[in-house]
Amino acid sequence: MFSAIADVLRQIGAAIATVVTLPFRALARLLGGASGSTRRGGRARRV
Repeated sequence: MFSAIADVLRQIGAAIATVVTLPFRALARLLGGASGSTRRGGRARRV
């Protein structure tokens, strides 16, 4: 019985962790992609 409760708590914790980290992952992708494309685009334009 305790293992079933522990499994439920683990699933809830995993769901909360996913929801909390999702905006930060999206922001990192946006910033990382923007800086990477800016560098590539800037170099291509100068050459």
